[in-house]
Amino acid sequence: MISESVFAAVDLGASSGRVVRGEIDAERIELREVHRFVNRPLALPDGLHWNVGALFEQLCVGLAAAGPVRSAGIDSWAVDYGLLDAQGALLGLPYHYRDPRASAPPPIGPVELFERTGLADLPFNTIHQLRAESAERLGAARNLLLIPDLLGYWLTGAVGAERTNASTTGLFHATRQDWDRELIDRIGLPQRLFGAIEDPGTSLGPVRPALRDAIGGRALELVRVASHDTASAVAAMPARTDRFAYICTGTWSLVGLERPAPLLTPAARERGFTNETGVAGIRFLRNVMGLWLLQECLREWPGSNTAELVAAAAELPALRTLIDVDDPDFLAPAQAGEPPMTVRIAAHCDGPVPRTPAEFTRCVIDSLALGHARAVADAVAVHGAEVEVVHLVGGGVHNASLCQATADACDRPVAAGPAEATALGNLLAQAIAADVLPDWPHARYLVARTHPPTHYSPSGDRAWRTALDRVTALARKRAA
Repeated sequence: MISESVFAAVDLGASSGRVVRGEIDAERIELREVHRFVNRPLALPDGLHWNVGALFEQLCVGLAAAGPVRSAGIDSWAVDYGLLDAQGALLGLPYHYRDPRASAPPPIGPVELFERTGLADLPFNTIHQLRAESAERLGAARNLLLIPDLLGYWLTGAVGAERTNASTTGLFHATRQDWDRELIDRIGLPQRLFGAIEDPGTSLGPVRPALRDAIGGRALELVRVASHDTASAVAAMPARTDRFAYICTGTWSLVGLERPAPLLTPAARERGFTNETGVAGIRFLRNVMGLWLLQECLREWPGSNTAELVAAAAELPALRTLIDVDDPDFLAPAQAGEPPMTVRIAAHCDGPVPRTPAEFTRCVIDSLALGHARAVADAVAVHGAEVEVVHLVGGGVHNASLCQATADACDRPVAAGPAEATALGNLLAQAIAADVLPDWPHARYLVARTHPPTHYSPSGDRAWRTALDRVTALARKRAA
């Protein structure tokens, strides 16, 4: 029998995916991970792609493992997409956002782009990826579906776009909260690619009957959640005040504030901020390179244990060697023709070049904490109001050294947790849609009660202020 308060979250990250079963009522949230799988990109002759067929297969395995649930929802990373032809067939594997496809510059400058879309002008944004598409592929395409929408289409046959993810494309009007049809025309893209935008909580309908055996032999409703994983993570922030900053840690760190409306000032644009739609207003944030740096280093150290490396790094002196984590030289994976990550870090060091895995790990942890601090300080400066606490969620919660370093670098208390914020946000959207919970303020209060964060107090050590000046100087030198 299907419980009215049990849901399944399909949570796809850039390096792994999982399916989480959640039981939710007004007093409790109980989570159980039922399936986890790797997400490895495919380096093919024409570029770096996502293996979406394998993701779909593992998604179905996970939904079968979840057992009877009232509904399921899918979230993933942003900006990447699949193109469907007139018969609904996928026109090739979606490109990976780290693929260095060269795109023609759009016939519109970055200032106007920011004023219209609210986004920082990043090379992997959907608008630039589409500018790199061939005329043949665009001519054959009838629909563009972002990754969660594509997987939802395969499950249900429903075509559409979810609002929080659409807002990351660079083709979405920040104040009108819909596709920027004038911009789409100006850059020469077919209007037919961009379907109706729907909000989190709307239903895609039941899974196709032909797929029921693959997901456990039962009917299942799919619900649109905040399908950009950062939007789901921020939705589940255990905040008790509106005076907070957030850091969603993982392959990327997304650092910012919640606002009732987009902030489209020159200062916001010049400092690299972006305005994305969330469930409680606008996510005003900046991308910081994130734990990707350490993940890539670990690929060079077969057999290394992350926890042991972090523990060894904690025994080393802090702040000896720093890098600007936002340097674009760190963006591409080694298999895309770039040197190994340790080689790139060594070439950009301020301080002695690391020689051991523990020294590289210490450099990455300290530098990432300072990247967090720079983004928080800039967000506060352009937003114009102070924050009382920094909420840190996602995989970085398990790295106590990173949490403490972030508190020291930000010189603000850090509330770390929950690690599973993205899956929680996914499940909570379904619970609200099912009237199990009344609204998002109640959902956040419930998270704070059932998943209390771990608190880290800043040390007050002025060495972190000096270190922040060092990485700021590196960033200015890069921008010069």
